[in-house]
Amino acid sequence: MSQQTPYEKLGVTETASFEEIQAAKTRLTQQYSNDVKTVEDIEAAYDSIIMERLKLRQEGRIKVPDRIRFAERQRETPPTPPPLSLDNSPSWLQQFIDTPSSQDILWPTGIFLALALFVAFSSANSSSISVFLALGVFANIYFLNRKENKFGRALLITLAGLFIGVGLGLGIAQILQGANISAEMSQSFIGMAIFFIFWLSSSFLR
Repeated sequence: MSQQTPYEKLGVTETASFEEIQAAKTRLTQQYSNDVKTVEDIEAAYDSIIMERLKLRQEGRIKVPDRIRFAERQRETPPTPPPLSLDNSPSWLQQFIDTPSSQDILWPTGIFLALALFVAFSSANSSSISVFLALGVFANIYFLNRKENKFGRALLITLAGLFIGVGLGLGIAQILQGANISAEMSQSFIGMAIFFIFWLSSSFLR
């Protein structure tokens, strides 16, 4: 095979397509899989053809698809999952779900994080926690109401978030009951859970 041209070694013509060249190379490699020298000649012939055609492409004489260049060395790229979109979701869900910008999330994050930190790290008694919760309720209603100007909806979502937060906080407190946490600590867990739910609702609901 050493006296043959690269095209003759692969058994294809000089006008063969890249698919035909690759198919010939694959077929011959499998056919001579037990002959290392012949397989090396086939690989060398294939590489020679590829390099020649890339050179011709650089000179503008032929067009080589990008997907063909050194195709055997390219790893298959996993398909990219489609981006999440609300366009195909039910209309009732689209009425409640919001896709806020980073600026829209910034203020609720700062307010509710500050309230949660006050509750968590201060020796707050029941009356102090009640004040923080009241501020959180007003803040959540404000952030929700400014999106759609629907005070009734904002109030209902806030009340629902309040109950969910209380339930979540009580659940956490019960889980940690074995750690001998105090009643004040339990109230802190409930307050932080409520503020977390408020942050979620004010940021991603409307």
